[in-house]
Amino acid sequence: MATNFGISELRMKFDDWRQGRKSEKLGTPNNIQSEPHVCQIVDDLEGAFDLSVLLENLVIPKLIAERGNPKNRLSEQGLAETIGTDRKRPITEKDVAAFTALTIDSEASTLLDFVDNCLATGSSVEAIYVELLAPSARRLGEYWEQDSEDFVDVTMGLWRIQEILRELALRVPPPPLSSQQGRRSALFSTMPGEQHSLGTLMVAECFQRAGWDTNVLVEPSQSELTAKFANRHYELAGLTLSNDHSRAALTSLIKSIKAVSSNPGICVMIGGRFVNENPEIVDLCGADGTAGDAQEAVAVADALAPVAATAPDLLA
Repeated sequence: MATNFGISELRMKFDDWRQGRKSEKLGTPNNIQSEPHVCQIVDDLEGAFDLSVLLENLVIPKLIAERGNPKNRLSEQGLAETIGTDRKRPITEKDVAAFTALTIDSEASTLLDFVDNCLATGSSVEAIYVELLAPSARRLGEYWEQDSEDFVDVTMGLWRIQEILRELALRVPPPPLSSQQGRRSALFSTMPGEQHSLGTLMVAECFQRAGWDTNVLVEPSQSELTAKFANRHYELAGLTLSNDHSRAALTSLIKSIKAVSSNPGICVMIGGRFVNENPEIVDLCGADGTAGDAQEAVAVADALAPVAATAPDLLA
C-alpha cells in the first residue's frame, strides 16, 4: 500500500505542484520537474494528469487507514441531536451545486455544517449519501474531465467528500438488528484494475444501514476477489465499474465468483458509470441485477436475497 501522507503535507505537495504548473505556463524555469515527484502524478504528452493515480496513492489509503481512528475524527458538532425531526425538505439541485462549491474552497467542518442542516430538515443519512455526496462527486469528476477547475481543487474536493462519508458512518451508525431479524452478508468491490472506490464505499454504507453485514475491497486482483467468496458465505457480490470493460472480462469474472462461492445461490449485482451507460451488459454478462443508485440497489438486493433465505449459521 502506498505511503500515507498527512493533510498538511499533501497540501504542501499540491502547492509545489501548482506553482510548478504556473511557472510552466509563464515559460519560467522550474527546477521541480528535474526531481522525482513524490506523489507520482503521471504527465502525458498533452499535459493531462492522471487523477486516479493520486487517488490510489494518497486518498484511498488515507481513508481506509484512518477509518475508525478517534484521533483523526473531525470535531463533533452534534449531528445526531438533529435526527428524527418531522420537518421535511428534499435535497435539491441548488443544494448539490452549493455543496460542490464548498468542497473546492472550504474545510470539511464547513461541509459538516451543511450536512447538519440537511439532517435537521429531515434528510436521512442514506439520502445524503445518494442525493448530495454522490452527485457532488460526479460533478467534481465532470469538472476534471472538462478542465474547468484546478486539478488540486478537484482532488481536495473528493478528499473532503470522503471525510464526510467517514464521519457520517461513525457519528450516525446504523440501528442495531433485533434478534428476530436475519443477517445477510455482502461483499462490495471495485472492478479489478480500477481505483475509483468512492461509489463502492457509499453503496456499502447504505447496505450496512439497511441491515446487511458488509465488507469492501478496494483495488483487488481477480484472484484476491474470488478467494473472498470461496472462504466465506456471502448472499451478494456487488461490483462497481467506472471504466470501460469488455463483455468477456466481466462475464469471466462473474462466472468465477459463482463457481468458487461457498454459497451456490450467490447473487451478483453490477453498477457504476459503465453499467449506467451500457445497461444491456447486465444480461449479457450473467449478472443478476443492477440499480441506478445505492438506495435502489438495496431494494433490488432485498428481492434477490430476501431475509428468509439467509443462512446465519454459515456466517463467520
